[in-house]
Amino acid sequence: MTTLLHPADTLTRDALTVLQPGFTGTSAPDWLLRRLGEGLASVGLFGRNVASPEQLAALTAQLRAERDDILVAIDEEGGDVTRLEVRGGSSFPGNLALGAVDDTRLTHDVARELGRRLAECGVNLNWAPSADVNSNPSNPVIGVRSFGADPELVARHTAAYVEGLQSAGVAACAKHFPGHGDTAVDSHHDVPHIAAELRTLQERELVPFRAAIAAGTKAVMSAHILLPALDGTLPATLSRNVLTGLLRAPASEGGLGFDGLIVTDGMEMQAISATYGIERGSVLAIGAGADAICVGGGLADEATVLRLRDALVRAVRDGELSEKRLADAAARVRALARWTRSAGATQGTLPGERGVAPAPEAGLVAARRALRVTRNGPYEPLTAPAYVAAFTPVANIAVGDETPWGVAAELARLVPGTETGTYGSPGDAAADTRARTEDILRAAGERRIVAVVRDVHRHAWMAAALDALLDARPDTVVVEMGLPQAPPRGALHIATHGAARVCGRAAAEVIAGG
Repeated sequence: MTTLLHPADTLTRDALTVLQPGFTGTSAPDWLLRRLGEGLASVGLFGRNVASPEQLAALTAQLRAERDDILVAIDEEGGDVTRLEVRGGSSFPGNLALGAVDDTRLTHDVARELGRRLAECGVNLNWAPSADVNSNPSNPVIGVRSFGADPELVARHTAAYVEGLQSAGVAACAKHFPGHGDTAVDSHHDVPHIAAELRTLQERELVPFRAAIAAGTKAVMSAHILLPALDGTLPATLSRNVLTGLLRAPASEGGLGFDGLIVTDGMEMQAISATYGIERGSVLAIGAGADAICVGGGLADEATVLRLRDALVRAVRDGELSEKRLADAAARVRALARWTRSAGATQGTLPGERGVAPAPEAGLVAARRALRVTRNGPYEPLTAPAYVAAFTPVANIAVGDETPWGVAAELARLVPGTETGTYGSPGDAAADTRARTEDILRAAGERRIVAVVRDVHRHAWMAAALDALLDARPDTVVVEMGLPQAPPRGALHIATHGAARVCGRAAAEVIAGG
């Protein structure tokens, strides 16, 4: 236990309390442990912090030895966005698969099992679920992370997910308020604009968030998006109109009446850092009504924590930020920490006696049920080794490129000798497409080809390559592991509604006749 010779003053402690920083490594660095003794109350974990469940449990135990009421947060959506299984792929399908099945009991059970595993590792706050309505199929950052394009469907599954996760003692965090689904820009890179009118927002984007709040979600994450119908100047994370005037305001005043923790999306994302800087952005966010500043996906060092702490303290002393607002934000962080302790989601105290029994097959059951299989004529199950051609787009930052995806590994397990090749964008010229097709045909030889695509409707090069391959080999199996917007093609077409490892396993079973 770190002992402070000079305890930090209340203002400095509150400034540290509202931060949710990240760090590097699979054990807690000394600087982080020192700051926990000075008032830091939360940390955020990323894939770089996770090597195994046992290591993660040891890490969270190390943190709790320093501060037993710490909030340990993680971005574990399941599906394409996984931190628990960042190097192997998730055992759970993502939201789109659950929405495709449209069984809220299944969604509840999957979220509960995911929450059970998080709690077993000592994680007590999950930055999930995504409550975004994927109303723009060309959205580059949401896609399969959404339950779907129908607001009511998204609402009922968001509520089921929140209830399932929190039944395991892990706080849910519905995101990205007030809805990131109708964007064509990734806020990791720039500020997306949503031109929808207020009525449209009320009838579409806000419906799932109202459901999440009614289901008791303990936290809501803001989005770095600009909605002129709500605020023509500031993105939602920095807008008092959005966070206080809409999310906090009571229903009688047209608001959502949320009284839990408001967390920002990552402040180092370009939508904030490139325009306002993280210090200025953090001050504006707390002033607007946010309670916790998420930072650490890209900036994961002590200097960042000190910069933000000092910026908040300075803003209060300069009269730019109300001391009461900062104190209220810190109080909400501590209140959520108290809830997680009472819910039993701490290292070594998984509430098995509370009825959260393990359900190790929940994810696979869901992935199998989510498959949509289209046969264009007779199909003979694969019995001999195949060649898997994986058309790979650039991964968005939320997903990351360190997590494997596809069907090759699972298909090779079922049909030994199956090999794979990875093919990125060959360029715009038709000659490049022809050359890429010839490469695939040469590599495949006489073997059946399985073409794996991801959001083929968004990538012209991928659609052209698939067309050329199907012209040459009509017996090709096509597996769409993104948003299935393009018409089904191939001798056998399988839409998995996500690229998690478990989705690949479910598809491989069908290809091999399982």
